[in-house]
Amino acid sequence: MQDPTRPNAPQDRLARLQISGRPGLAEKTVRQADLDLLANAPAGFLDTTHFDTVRFPPPPWADEVFARAARDGALAYTGYRGHPDILKTVADTVGTFVGIALDPERNVILTPGTQGGLFASLGALVQEGDRVALMDPDYLFSERIIRFLGAEAGHVPLRLDADDPHPDFDVLEAEFAHRGARLFVFSHPNNPTGAVFSEAVIGRIAELANRYEVTVLVDELYARLIHEGSFTHLAAQPGMFERTVTLLGPSKTESLSGYRLGVVVAPAAIAMRIENVLTITALRAPAYAQHLLTCWLRDDHAWLAERIAAFSALRTLTNHKLRQLPWLKLKPQRGTAYAWVDASALGLPGPVVAEALLTEASVLVSPGYQFGPASGGHFRVCYARDEAEWSSALDRTVRTLDKLANKRALSGWIA
Repeated sequence: MQDPTRPNAPQDRLARLQISGRPGLAEKTVRQADLDLLANAPAGFLDTTHFDTVRFPPPPWADEVFARAARDGALAYTGYRGHPDILKTVADTVGTFVGIALDPERNVILTPGTQGGLFASLGALVQEGDRVALMDPDYLFSERIIRFLGAEAGHVPLRLDADDPHPDFDVLEAEFAHRGARLFVFSHPNNPTGAVFSEAVIGRIAELANRYEVTVLVDELYARLIHEGSFTHLAAQPGMFERTVTLLGPSKTESLSGYRLGVVVAPAAIAMRIENVLTITALRAPAYAQHLLTCWLRDDHAWLAERIAAFSALRTLTNHKLRQLPWLKLKPQRGTAYAWVDASALGLPGPVVAEALLTEASVLVSPGYQFGPASGGHFRVCYARDEAEWSSALDRTVRTLDKLANKRALSGWIA
């Protein structure tokens, strides 16, 4: 039995969650840096780490569908994978969306949020001592779960400097061919950058996965939040369905995060393993909330078009305001409602920049250190916010960053 007085012992799973060694954090872990940042938060600060679900509420049918299901107590319990009628609907709508035929009994699992789907999927795929290739930057909790399960993350840089964003394929192939990674994990569109990969890039990932017989977990939570152009699903590529786990859900674009719904699409053998993990964590997705998925991807296309238009206008506003600082690097991407801001020209540690924005501009950002070892000079903001409130917050952000730059220029540090 683990000695509770030794919380940092190697065998302590919770100790594995503490990611350290990020540039700019000195001896702090990522978690401690986050806690220290929030300790200085002023009253009434604007939190840009998530979507504004007041300005962007769920579709109008959400409350009605949920209330109708909740009035029928017979719907309180479902099988672990979900209600059979809902699984059939989801298999049809998601299958059409992704471009593959899905068996509702073998290929689809409903989970308590996409986060629950991520944990159950990694729990089913990752063994103690494994090496997992992970995009850098990418969603923080992917690495934390990988570490919790006793595996090691091999970071694959995301190249944004070209017109066609892509993982560093030399590093990715080395992970498969020489470093023992049998699983590749990435978000698409990428969280935090919003990058959307071209058909050629997705095709190259598929070619490498097939050649080296690697399984891929792709988090497509933002696959509907595309500002322009098309979106290519990895699972629909030749030879990829049997080695791809796809995560989807309505929590962000559709503002249904409070209903805790996620969808996992996987080949039958992997789906069985994921179901086994789900049985020892949450049992099932919230039973009444599952019924919202009968409308998702089916009855909301006109509503979605209006929402994307609003997000795109906010993307333009964000770009316009932040580009007032010529030294700031910002390359808006085709997906998500996130802006990935490169403030590395300041030459300041990420926590210093984030704290200045919080205490002086009253804006909480997501510091780059959360998303990978190569992103210390960056920060992420979510611009899915009330337009007037966000415009004012951007003005405060620009003034604070400009003030920091002027201080650094006087000392000869600003690039």
